[in-house]
Amino acid sequence: MSEIGNSGTETKRIGRSAQAVKEGARRSWKVFVFLILLFLLLYYPIGMIMINNIEDDTDFVPTGTNVVAGGSHAVDMMAGLIDREININRWTANDPFFMPSAALDNMPNYQQGIISALARFGFELTDQIGRTRGSSQTDPDLQEAAGLLQYSGTKWAWDPTISLLPTAASEEQYEKARSSLISYNKRLAEGKAVFEKRADNLLATLDRIALDIGSSTATIDKHIDENSGQIIDFKADDIFYGVKGQAYGYYLLLKALSQDYETLIKERGLTNAWAQMLASLKSVIDLDPIIVVNAVPDSQFLPNHLTAQGFYILRARTQLQEISNILLK
Repeated sequence: MSEIGNSGTETKRIGRSAQAVKEGARRSWKVFVFLILLFLLLYYPIGMIMINNIEDDTDFVPTGTNVVAGGSHAVDMMAGLIDREININRWTANDPFFMPSAALDNMPNYQQGIISALARFGFELTDQIGRTRGSSQTDPDLQEAAGLLQYSGTKWAWDPTISLLPTAASEEQYEKARSSLISYNKRLAEGKAVFEKRADNLLATLDRIALDIGSSTATIDKHIDENSGQIIDFKADDIFYGVKGQAYGYYLLLKALSQDYETLIKERGLTNAWAQMLASLKSVIDLDPIIVVNAVPDSQFLPNHLTAQGFYILRARTQLQEISNILLK
């Protein structure tokens, strides 16, 4: 009988142990699920905070391999900005959904605004500054760089809308453009490439830049006309940061270009006019609201940041046109 009693006790003990194991497993599973949910809850906001970087330092200067002694300062700046945005800050406009930066919108629009300015200037380098006359051959490195900078900034390594096979990511194309710019600048320093410092080349370049930022003011005006006063406007900040990035790119390019054309600018008495134009672009860059508001333009209580941005952009455009008029004389 005692053996039977002991056997029953042992069975109960084993049963209790098994139940304890099951309960422990359930608790472990709940803890695991909780940790997964906590990770997902924190992954995007913390990742966004860590990655987000609207770098608008107007004193930025290119360094390292981006700088070629004896080359063009403007081309140095192009290479330096590309390097900073794709290799140092991280290119975010094409990040896939599983990356926390995919939820950002201000930084991607800002970066694409910078590249848009570089792309426009790249065409002017190819068509105007980097060739002797309109009938002369275009520089192969500049032509390649200008084409690559036109590549969409939103292309990831795999885009099923184009192909089921891997495709060229945006940053890969921009890195190739940077290499071409550096190659051109090295040949320029060796006297094997052209960088024309004539007034007509500079005039044509400034006119194209003025047209480009004029297009941005039209975008701002259209959005204000159709959407101002909306309580929620998710498009306003996209436009704001895209234009800010464009203004930042042009500010640094024009600042560097004043070094390339230093003699001409002094001879034509453009030093003060050039400084005023840069100051207007800097006013665009310095606008840094916590939240971009698109209130009605005559609101008593809320600002309209797009209106303020558009004013400074228009002033910079007017000053660019004044410089062009002086160069015509």
